[in-house]
Amino acid sequence: MEKVLAIVGPTAVGKTALAIQLAQKFHGEIISGDSMQVYRHLDIGTAKTTAAEQAQAPHHLIDICDVTQQFTVAQFVAAAQKLIPAIRQRGHLPIIAGGTGFYLQALFDGLALGADAPGDPAVRERLRAIAQEKGAQALWEQLNQQDPVAAAKIPQTNVRRTVRALEVIQVTGQRFSQQDNAGPQYDECYLALNTERTLLYHRINQRVDQMVQQGLWDEVKWLDQQGGTQLPAATGIGYRELLPVLDHPEQWSSAIETVKQDSRHYAKRQLTWFRNQTKATWYDLVQHPEQQAQIDTQVAAWLRH
Repeated sequence: MEKVLAIVGPTAVGKTALAIQLAQKFHGEIISGDSMQVYRHLDIGTAKTTAAEQAQAPHHLIDICDVTQQFTVAQFVAAAQKLIPAIRQRGHLPIIAGGTGFYLQALFDGLALGADAPGDPAVRERLRAIAQEKGAQALWEQLNQQDPVAAAKIPQTNVRRTVRALEVIQVTGQRFSQQDNAGPQYDECYLALNTERTLLYHRINQRVDQMVQQGLWDEVKWLDQQGGTQLPAATGIGYRELLPVLDHPEQWSSAIETVKQDSRHYAKRQLTWFRNQTKATWYDLVQHPEQQAQIDTQVAAWLRH
């Protein structure tokens, strides 16, 4: 199996700096594992790797989508599956750095991604028409007849998921619930970063303040001009909170506080996910920069085996 290094952890904990350091030391190329840094022009709110940082090591999957485009986990997996062997053929180490845990799990564990698989727009529209004409319950009953296992996991009122499950069934000829996971795909090494919670939250708050100073509001205004809340990219933290209050300056201060709060909550979810879903070795480079030597030793030992 091809070796892939993964650097994970909550926002604002130093993943980018570590990825660059390891890329330089172990001849690595960095693949972004972040669901928002794929979008062109959204640099500040996504805490995107800067041009100066990108110049220090090869980077991939940054600035590859317009804000009008949806970027799915299936697209990430497909892109990474092409990049990893290409990087290995160059004699380099693939390093995935990012906080979108499901992306990494889908890639490493070969998850079945029926919900993100290519579909048929005509089939989708026909199913939506049934839901509009006969109601969500009738459409769900159709799914329950064809795939009761999938239906049991989807609320009867969730038309979008019901449509998607039926669409996959009709396009692939296979039950939605029977799309098997492929199992482990790579020899991955997980490095996870964290620090003491109060310090982490302070760093997150500080980062949001820096984003505002760097021009976050101008970036949000630009996004609003492209389509605003209707855009796939508008769901990201920092955009979804600020877009609705653009025309209400008296609410800006409160909205920034909401961005900080949502960022802290997201960091908490990230930590829970990585602890539960990965076999990572945890490090705190914020309070213990000397642990960098342990990381180097661990990676070197893993590469030898």
